[in-house]
Amino acid sequence: MAAVLDSTVMAVQPETLIAAPTPADLEQYRRELTGYCYRMLGSGFEAEDAVQETMVRAWRATDSFEGRSAVRSWVYRIATNVCLDMLRGRQRRARPMEMGPSRLADPVHLVDLLPEGSWVSPIADERAVRDDADPAEVAEARDTIRLAFVAALQHLPPRQRAVLILREVLRWQATEVAELLDTSVASVNSALQRARATLSTCDTGAADVTSIGTDERDLLARYVDAFERYDIPALVALLHEDAIQSMPPYAMWLQGSDQIAAWMLGAGIGCKGSRLLAVHANGCAAFGQYRIDPAGGHAPWALQVLEITAGRISAFHAFLDPALFGFFGLPDHLDD
Repeated sequence: MAAVLDSTVMAVQPETLIAAPTPADLEQYRRELTGYCYRMLGSGFEAEDAVQETMVRAWRATDSFEGRSAVRSWVYRIATNVCLDMLRGRQRRARPMEMGPSRLADPVHLVDLLPEGSWVSPIADERAVRDDADPAEVAEARDTIRLAFVAALQHLPPRQRAVLILREVLRWQATEVAELLDTSVASVNSALQRARATLSTCDTGAADVTSIGTDERDLLARYVDAFERYDIPALVALLHEDAIQSMPPYAMWLQGSDQIAAWMLGAGIGCKGSRLLAVHANGCAAFGQYRIDPAGGHAPWALQVLEITAGRISAFHAFLDPALFGFFGLPDHLDD
């Protein structure tokens, strides 16, 4: 006689569905989505816009959320599509060092401006990196928003860029990435292989930059003191001999502590008397630089991002965009 099967075994178990996300559910992903979009787009401002658009699209689509995938996967799919839309037809963002040779410290070179939207712009660590994770994970995340690494990512076609970030930076499984991009695991693995090959030819720079420890904090304190006193010999002593200075939106960039000193004492003399306020940008020490305001106090001038290698400053990037001050939570004027 055939065995009688237990009906409880044969019964089809109902699929467990996830409830539609609330605004609070979506908001918890804002910071990690900002980091993801920043790596995709190479612009702090555009990353913020992309995340805001993602939130709007997600909220409008909650009625169609079927609950068969996690909210995180669902919102990342939306963010990826937003970024791919924004990148369509765009030129690649880069650092000035990729767009032409270094120049001598001569103000004549200030006539050359980079095309709008062509340079990688900075982002505050607190907007793009979670600080409540394991310290090693936080340090790794900061490495992947370094200016050089983000610029290297821009060499990748947008979908390859998404694959590499999701797989290598965010540690998603190939099956998860394939589902997000509506493609096969084989296609994801192939895209990742091509992306790795391209990045191997780029200067990602991240591994060379030192995290901020006690020694680096002492170096930065001496940098602030030298810059605010405008003691150029003392400042130059903190630089590597082949240190780099860039000043987006100007195409001109300088290499060598002697050229940086010549600039500071020549065309850059207007920085004398500046004040610096500390922030963190792109996994590095950064400062809001305020120049003397003829009307009184100090006015925003540049967002400085410093890279430290082997105990000295190896790069000094001054983004001459006062709009960055509000973006970094810095005051719009110093009344002193």
